[in-house]
Amino acid sequence: MNRGLWREVFVMALDTLRTNKMRSGLTVLGVVIGITSIVGMTSLIRGFDESLRDMIRELGPNTIMLSKASGLTLASGADFAQIMRRPNLTVADAKAIEKLAPSVGIVDIWMGQGLGGQTVGRVSYGGQRTPTLGVLGATEQFAAVNFVKLSFGRFFTESEVQRRRRVVVLANNPYQALFAPSGLDPIGKKVRIDAIEYTVVGVLGKRPSPFPQADDFVVIPQTTHQVVFSTNARRAFGGGGSATITIVPLQTATREQAAAEVEEIMRIRHGLKLDEPNDFELGGQDAILRLWDQISRAVFLALVVISSVALMVGGIGVMAIMMISVTERTREIGVRKALGARRQEILLQFLSEAAVLTSVGGVLGILCGSGIGVAISFATGFPISLPWWSFAIGLGFSAAVGIFFGMVPAVRASRLDPIEALRHE
Repeated sequence: MNRGLWREVFVMALDTLRTNKMRSGLTVLGVVIGITSIVGMTSLIRGFDESLRDMIRELGPNTIMLSKASGLTLASGADFAQIMRRPNLTVADAKAIEKLAPSVGIVDIWMGQGLGGQTVGRVSYGGQRTPTLGVLGATEQFAAVNFVKLSFGRFFTESEVQRRRRVVVLANNPYQALFAPSGLDPIGKKVRIDAIEYTVVGVLGKRPSPFPQADDFVVIPQTTHQVVFSTNARRAFGGGGSATITIVPLQTATREQAAAEVEEIMRIRHGLKLDEPNDFELGGQDAILRLWDQISRAVFLALVVISSVALMVGGIGVMAIMMISVTERTREIGVRKALGARRQEILLQFLSEAAVLTSVGGVLGILCGSGIGVAISFATGFPISLPWWSFAIGLGFSAAVGIFFGMVPAVRASRLDPIEALRHE
C-alpha cells in the first residue's frame, strides 16, 4: 500500500472521529483512565524509588548495620513479641567489636532510634519551636559511616563525646524551622531540647529521601544521650533502649569478612549455641535494597493489573462502537468496494479508526497522568520522575488496544458483500 493511500485512510479515520465527538469521547474514557493510572502511578513510584535508593546509598555499599531488630525482620514474618524479647545491644558490644574484630575499621554507636527505642523531643530557640523530632545519640564517627555532609560548622569531637558535652548537630528541618527564616548563623547558638540546653556546633545537609520527615532529627553525643535519656526517655514506641551499631570494614577487608567476625563476636557475647539462631540483625544497603525491590515489583504488578482492567473496559467500548459504526456505514463500504477498494484497504481503514481513537485517549491519558504527578509533587513535595519510556508505553498500549479490539469490527467490514452492502438501508 503506497504512502498516499496510508495518508488518505488516516485522514478518513480522523474525519469519522470528528463527526462523532460525543461517541468518540465516551469510547476513549476507559483508555484515558487506564493510561492516566499507568503514567501517573509510574511517575510517583519511579520518583519514590530513585529518591529512596539515593537515601539507602548514603550507608555505602560496605556499611554493616547491627541492630536488635529492623523492618527487614518484621517483613520476613517474624513474631514481634519474640523479637522484642531479644537482648538489647549495648555500648559494650560496640567496644568489643572495635577491639576484637580485625577486619573492622570504624564503629559508630547510635542510641535512640530503631524498633522500640526511638527518643523524641522538641527543639526551641528564641520564640521558635520545632515539632516533635528524633533525638539521636552517636559518636564522632556518625558522618564518616553515614556519608552525610555538613552545611555549616563541624561534627562533635571524640573529646566532646568522652566528656559528655551538651553539643548538638542539627539536621536540615530543625535548622530551617529555627534559623533559616531569620538568616541567623546557628553555630555557637544555645538551643533547648525539651528543657536541656545544648550548643549548636554543626548543621547537616539535606538528605536525599522521598520522606520530608527524613530530616526531622538532631544528633547529640551518645554519652550525653545515655545520661539524659537513661531513666526518663520519651520514646515514640515505648520500651527499648537498644543501640544500633554501625560498622565500616577496613579498606583491605571485605564486607563479608567483617560481617562474619561481627556475627561470631555477638553470638559468643549472647551465649548462643550452635543450633540457635541469631538474636540480632546484621544488614546493610544490599538487604534493604532487596526488600525494596520485592515491594516495588509487587506495586508495579498491582499497577499493571489495575491499568489492564481499565484498558480492557476501554477496549470493549471501542469494539462496541466500531461494530455500530460498521453497521451504520454498510452502504458506504459497499460503494467503496464497488469502486475497487480491496478487503485489506477496508480492514486498514477501520483498524486505523480504532487505533487513532485509542491513541487520542492515550495522549489525553499521558497529559492527565503527568499533570496529576506534577500537581502532587507541587502540593506535597513528593518526588516524581517522568521517564520517556512511560509515555512510549502509554501510547503503545493505547494503540495496541485499538488494534486488538478493533480487529473484529474491521474484519467484519472487510468481508461485507458489496451487492448486499449497497442494498442496505
